[in-house]
Amino acid sequence: MGSDLLAQVFAACERTPGATAIVGARGRELTFGGLRERALRIRDRLVAEGLARGDGVLYAVEPSPDAIAVALGVVAAGGVLVLADPGLAPEILQARLRLARPRWVVAGSLLYAVTSFAPLRALARRRGVLLPGLRDPLPELGLRHAYTGRWLPGVPKDAVRLRGLNGPPTGTGTDTSADDPAAVIFTSGTTAHPRAVVHTRSSLAAGLEIFRDRFPVEPGDVVHTDGLMLGLPALIGGATWSMPGPDKLIFERGVTHLYCVPVELAALVERVERLPESLRHLLLGSAPAPPAVLRKAIAAAPGADVLSIYAMTEALPIALASAAEKLACAEGDLLGAPLPGVGVRFTEDQELVVSGPHLARGYLGEPPRDEVATGDLVRLDGQGRLVLLGRKKDMILRDGFNIYPSLYEPAIAALPGVADAAIVGLADPVTGDEEVVLALVPGDGFQEAAVRARLPALVDAGALPDRIAVLADFPRSSRRKLDRAALRAAIRRP
Repeated sequence: MGSDLLAQVFAACERTPGATAIVGARGRELTFGGLRERALRIRDRLVAEGLARGDGVLYAVEPSPDAIAVALGVVAAGGVLVLADPGLAPEILQARLRLARPRWVVAGSLLYAVTSFAPLRALARRRGVLLPGLRDPLPELGLRHAYTGRWLPGVPKDAVRLRGLNGPPTGTGTDTSADDPAAVIFTSGTTAHPRAVVHTRSSLAAGLEIFRDRFPVEPGDVVHTDGLMLGLPALIGGATWSMPGPDKLIFERGVTHLYCVPVELAALVERVERLPESLRHLLLGSAPAPPAVLRKAIAAAPGADVLSIYAMTEALPIALASAAEKLACAEGDLLGAPLPGVGVRFTEDQELVVSGPHLARGYLGEPPRDEVATGDLVRLDGQGRLVLLGRKKDMILRDGFNIYPSLYEPAIAALPGVADAAIVGLADPVTGDEEVVLALVPGDGFQEAAVRARLPALVDAGALPDRIAVLADFPRSSRRKLDRAALRAAIRRP
């Protein structure tokens, strides 16, 4: 048995019960002592209502201090958080539920209300939000329900109320283990074949320990993020977890640690120009950080340690690299040295395979794994650092020459007047060969001829693009990563 995420969070709560643990977007605060008591009361209530060890719980609670208490309470009761995103199209959600087969739904009362009445669902649909009915998203499952917030019409009559629980925790609960599943996280797959990662309390704890070694937090720090993988280390370290809201909160709360998706960071510094002087650590993740974004981050936070994280849902995290190190890497995208405890090996075609105590148990419905292929083609440099050559599935084949886009994209994106760059291949349906297209997002002073003139010095002769396509912006997935399939569709000739 490894470290226990739940035990670590509760131990931090006991050390400083009166300190502020979480501040919500609207300013609501929850102390460490309050967080522990709330979580344990929820655990007791769910156990009393019949939640059993190993029960899957579809979790659909709006981010808030109370939402974290609810999540901890579910796991303390022996439940497994099923993070299936109820905002997906109904048929996708149903496919995921058929795989995960949860026994419970825990949702905010407002979400129950909105999804239970056709006019409200229609209004949400007109605003681009698809909301399935949470009362009975998959009738064959016979789901139990629990709700947070005040009761509203639409909440199932037999739903368990998680608001206003009084009295001290009883100290009882299911016989749980750190090796029990804690979360099921869907990553990819079609409607017919969804795929989900299963993390245990132990694997998540190991990942957070690896994180904290390179990204330390301590009492007095304020960590501003909406993600569990930075928020939970904040709690374990005794820091305050600040949940995002208006930009001014970063300044008003004296944020010391900030996590951003690169696209969000670029938009943020356009609005505020300079980040607060209190900021010591700026972490970029969830998507590659183009050179232009790295330079903006350094300029906006000159006193902060700007880091880019390399990770995957199956293994959080893998490596970290500073912005300065990444900008200094001329060939490929520097990911950094493998973090302590992270095992790496390479297949014959240079695909990176990782292992370690932070590795997820495996994929739902599949045998356990002791390593996982990243899908990334990577090499080690002379300093033992990982350098990304490209995604295995993004490789382009033209005239028998293998082209790895990520080997060239950072250098092209760093050219004057270029905000972002991506290389994609468009297959010829007759020959099977691929047209190589360089897609560019223009920045200040962009001149296509000047970029074209610089390409031979940056790109191998066999990888030079057939043409250049200039777009106002790149399409991105729901996780803010470059959507190469959509990009190919956008630049395909009529």
